[in-house]
Formats: sequence, structure tokens, C-alpha cells
Amino acid sequence: MRVRTSLVRVWAYASMALVLAVLVFLFGYVFWQGKDVITWEFLSTAPSGSVLGSEGGIWPAIVGSLCFTLTAVVLGAIPAIATALYLVFYCRSRRLQSAIHLVIQNIAGIPSIVLGLFAYSLLVREFAWGRCVLSAGVALAIMVLPFIEVRAEKAFRELPDALVQSACALGCSKLYTIRTIVLPACRGELVSGVILGACYAMGATAPLMFTGGVAYASLPASLTKPAMALPLHLYLLLAQGTSMPQAYGTAFVLMVIVLVSNALATGYARRRNRTWKQP
Repeated sequence: MRVRTSLVRVWAYASMALVLAVLVFLFGYVFWQGKDVITWEFLSTAPSGSVLGSEGGIWPAIVGSLCFTLTAVVLGAIPAIATALYLVFYCRSRRLQSAIHLVIQNIAGIPSIVLGLFAYSLLVREFAWGRCVLSAGVALAIMVLPFIEVRAEKAFRELPDALVQSACALGCSKLYTIRTIVLPACRGELVSGVILGACYAMGATAPLMFTGGVAYASLPASLTKPAMALPLHLYLLLAQGTSMPQAYGTAFVLMVIVLVSNALATGYARRRNRTWKQP
């Protein structure tokens, strides 16, 4: 038994070391390839020149990615969390629960490019919204909705029943219990799930190609305007193949934003869990 335990421990440590080594190598390689262009000017100016990426920087792409992501999170997180609350605290029909779960699983399995084509056909053409931040935000919201809903439902189901039952025993309504006990207790997991969903949306390229992402654009003044985005900018740089250092620089910036966001989400979730689980 001790030998088996030791082998499992060694295997776990070796796997963790391998994952960290791959992560460090990936970041190091991308940074080394793009280190000559990663400057303050590159981060704070707009692209210019007849060839995309040959001059200027990626500031509009950074702001555009944040706009696309924020729109997607607002449109996707609210129905996702509401669906999770309904399934855990209100729905008593197993058939209805199974049907809702089936719909969520099917949405999660839709390729992102299909979502982009759907949003292009319905929103850009039929509704005449045009290529804009809102059209892309809707496509990305559909993509991240099941991602957030699954994590929110998991957080609600892991909440100790004693907390909810104690509130109900005191005569508190279900809505009051959810607002004052359930949501504050699960805030860490909810915020973490939303941030991770935002990271998922930020790295998507296919929906942006058809709905709101463009090669050249100024900072978006409203949701009805198109915008640049880091993943689309990176795709275009790689496609033309003439600005590879700028492509690596763009990739490194995108990787850093996603990594920092994931770290913040994980840290906040753990801190909130320690807060409410303390005796």
C-alpha cells in the first residue's frame, strides 16, 4: 500500500511539473519571438501602415477585446446564473431538469464558427444590426452561457443544505434566502466562473470574423460600431505572414491577459471559500 501511495504521489508531482514546464516553455518561447516589438508604444498605439501590423501597435485590439468580452459576459452570465438558480431551487420536475440540461449540453457542443454564422445570418443581415460589438457579443454570450451555467449550478448544489434549511425554518422566503445567503456564499465561485467564461470568450476568433471584428478600427464609441480584437488581429497577422514578430507580440499579450484573469478568478474563489467556511 505504501509503495502504491508513493507511486501515485510521484506520478502526481511529475505530471504537475510537466504541465508547469510546458506552460513556462510556451510563454517563454512566444515572448522570445516577440520581445523586440513588445514595447509601450506597441501596447498604447493603433496599427498603421499599408500592411497590417507593420507599424503601430495593438491598443484598439485590446480595448475591442475587452468590449466584446464584457458584452458577452453581461448577456451570457445573467441568464446562465438565473437558469442555475431555477434548476437547483425551483424546478421539481426531473423531466424538465433533464430537458434543460440537454439543451445546455447541446449549446456547449455547437462549434464557435457555427455560432458566428448564425449571428451573422440572424443579427447582421436579418435584423440589420450590421457588424458591431453587440452582434458579436450575442454570439459570444451564447457560447459562454453553458460554461457559466454549469459552474454556477455546481456551486449552488455544493452549498450545505443546513444553510438554506435554517433560513427556511426561521420563516424566510426562498427569494430572501437566495438573495441574502445563497448568492453571498457562492459569490466566489460565481465570480470565478464569470471571469473564466470571459477568458473563454476573449480567445474566440470565429464568431468575431462574421459579426463585429474588423482589421482596422478606432476605439468603439458604442455597441453599434465594429471593433478590433486580439484573436482576430493575431489570425490576420498569421494569415498574411509578413509581420511575425508582431504576431508573437500580440499572442503574448493575449496569453498574459488570460493567465492573469484565470489567476485572479482562482484566487478570489479560494479567498471567498475560506471566508464563509470558517467556523
